[in-house]
Amino acid sequence: MLSLKKVGLYRRYLFLAFLLAPLLTMMAIFWISPMVLTVYLSFTDLTIRNLIKFNVKFTLENFLRIVIIDPYVSEVIRITLLYVTSVLSINALYSLVISIVIAYYIQYETLSIFYRVSWLLPRITPGIIYALMWNWFIDPKYGLLNDMLKSLGIPSSFLPSSWLLEKPHSQILMIAVNGYIGASFGMIVYTAAIKSIPTDLLRAAKVDGASDLQTVRYIIVPLLKWPLLFVTAWQTLSLLSSYEQILMLWGSGGGGGYAGIAKAAGVMVWALYSYSKAFAEYEYGYAAALSLVLVIVGIVLIVLYFKIFGFERMMQPSRVEV
Repeated sequence: MLSLKKVGLYRRYLFLAFLLAPLLTMMAIFWISPMVLTVYLSFTDLTIRNLIKFNVKFTLENFLRIVIIDPYVSEVIRITLLYVTSVLSINALYSLVISIVIAYYIQYETLSIFYRVSWLLPRITPGIIYALMWNWFIDPKYGLLNDMLKSLGIPSSFLPSSWLLEKPHSQILMIAVNGYIGASFGMIVYTAAIKSIPTDLLRAAKVDGASDLQTVRYIIVPLLKWPLLFVTAWQTLSLLSSYEQILMLWGSGGGGGYAGIAKAAGVMVWALYSYSKAFAEYEYGYAAALSLVLVIVGIVLIVLYFKIFGFERMMQPSRVEV
């Protein structure tokens, strides 16, 4: 016979399972199942040719192809490193500077809100509209970008005839387009964290004679360790797997020609390369292997971030009793 205490415990677990059932079902369908399928396909030779009959065989050739055979992988790695490191510096560090200026230095709240909303506009704008606006902005004939640069004294010979195709201007455009959106995310997190710092702490620093720069360096930035870890980790994973802005800008003509255009422009990042292998060249097994490598790299980077930021130390309870 079960005791009343155990019966109550079982009922509690059943009720908890009932509450979590929709979440667990969604995770199983939209996260666990695709992950298992990706791992399975990465070890097969599935292509458009054997898709209907599903006459596939297990092989390690996809991973050997990544390491040895595919001549373009090294170029994709170089472009992805440039893309992730450059945009991450904007998303995690430049947005921190913006947030400190908006949330601490600008005391007039209405003006602070105006700047925050202005930085949010790219994120709340539909992606295709955002891409079309950039296409118009960089147009050498009708856009404003070249005229603005000329007004700053930059000679016409230094400006490209096509921002989309000429390197390194195309890569600068890739970084700017994605960095402008990513900076708004970091700004939201950092600004909320800065606003949550007790004002008494900031006033005490002022009373002790600390300047604004010293207050930022010794009080605000150390208290933003958790937000810094979150934004850095989140944006790293996001950048490793993101390609939609690149696809919309360099693939605006539609069809599978975006792969060749992105290669010519030097903006073929790893995630877009995997996407093009699956949906332009229909090499599903190889595309899955490329995606699996991306997942492994993401996991390794997250573990590294935990070590750098001292995750275990941050999880320990405070030694100061309140």
